[in-house]
Amino acid sequence: MEQIARVQECLPSGEARLRLDRQSACSGDCHQCAGCGAARETLLFTARNPIGARPGELVTVKSSSGPVLLAAAVLYGVPVALFFLGYLLGYLAWDQGPLLGGLGFILGIVLAVAYDRLVARKQKLIYTITGYPAAGPLETWEKGDNND
Repeated sequence: MEQIARVQECLPSGEARLRLDRQSACSGDCHQCAGCGAARETLLFTARNPIGARPGELVTVKSSSGPVLLAAAVLYGVPVALFFLGYLLGYLAWDQGPLLGGLGFILGIVLAVAYDRLVARKQKLIYTITGYPAAGPLETWEKGDNND
């Protein structure tokens, strides 16, 4: 996943502290939809800085998407798979498909939450500054950025 962020400071370890202003999924043209009230969220994080970006610069930041995709697959796939497995086994063995399907779904959610907590403690995303953004996204990003 690639995003645009602003360098806040350079650290002695060769990394940089970055600020990313997350926007809502709407177009940002609030007067058109009567002002949805979507708040902007600011994230501060550390990234590797192999290009030597300096404070104040806009940079392109890339993170590994593998752990995020695996977590999404577990979060959505395990409960659904256990629902169908429970439904099928319950229907064939005891004629209680809906009951065992629901129990399988609940078990899947419990397993997904346990997996999420395990991953959150052990694994952290690694961010790397890969370059500078092209002119188009840069102009758009700076236009809405009033925090300088």
